[in-house]
Amino acid sequence: MDGRHMQIGEVADRTGLSLRTIRHYEDVGLALPTARSQGGFRLYTEDDVARLLVIKRMKPLDFTLEEMRDLLTILDELQSAGTDEGTRADLVKRLAVYRTLVEERCAKIRARLSDAEQFSAELSAELREHREHREHRA
Repeated sequence: MDGRHMQIGEVADRTGLSLRTIRHYEDVGLALPTARSQGGFRLYTEDDVARLLVIKRMKPLDFTLEEMRDLLTILDELQSAGTDEGTRADLVKRLAVYRTLVEERCAKIRARLSDAEQFSAELSAELREHREHREHRA
């Protein structure tokens, strides 16, 4: 990390999250800014941006705040140099459970998308049929 700090507007631009959403994640304790300016502005680092992007990826998978908090804690502890091997092994097992959960939720999303695409194709066929019918009558 280069030590550069960003204000919330730049973080919003970089993550695609709204200012309100970023503030909400701070309020619920998921993503705290690294620092504050003398004027009280939130200041974020590249690590903070990376954390917000992880949260953003969890959101469409319907993670609860508790699940998000737990998974972020697991990731933080796995990256910590001070985590002992026994704890690390337990964290890896917990991470594997989340990976399975993500795979299951992705499968559900793919099934919903397939249904939606099928419905779109059916409506397109219906539309073509009615356009052709109208053209033959004219």
